[in-house]
Amino acid sequence: MKKLEVGELARISLCVNGAQHTVSVEPRTTLGDCLRNDLGLTGTHLGCEHGVCGACTVHVDGATARSCLMLAAQAQRYEIHTVESLACNGELNDLQQAFRELHGLQCGFCTPGILMTLTELLRDMPEATEEDVRLALSGHICRCTGYQNIVAAAMRTLESRRTVHERA
Repeated sequence: MKKLEVGELARISLCVNGAQHTVSVEPRTTLGDCLRNDLGLTGTHLGCEHGVCGACTVHVDGATARSCLMLAAQAQRYEIHTVESLACNGELNDLQQAFRELHGLQCGFCTPGILMTLTELLRDMPEATEEDVRLALSGHICRCTGYQNIVAAAMRTLESRRTVHERA
């Protein structure tokens, strides 16, 4: 890898939400900043920028990661998915719909990161309990909801998916 001169931009390629993107960024640019500022994917929110609040959570090769703690250049060899990838053809997925119907969001700032974490949990633990949901949410800070409706939305989605699976 070529050493960059001071002020020189790094040209990187990222696979985000199934599409390949090539951008020029400062070497210190975080994945979160690149997603928002260079790719226009503003669903990923940047809160604390220290990995504490969880608002910037995305999927990196299917696993949750804090995009404020990862450099964009580090993400080149991975498949990145943001909250924008959850809806299909503009239709909310079942988890997003449950959030909407059960008022699992208020200001919405933390919602994208929470949705990404719950998406991983529901995919990897289809038999998750309410305790599992609450544990998964422990890495997220939400000042508005008190988490009750968020947990209810996750549980409704889990129960709905179990019912569909049992019928199949």
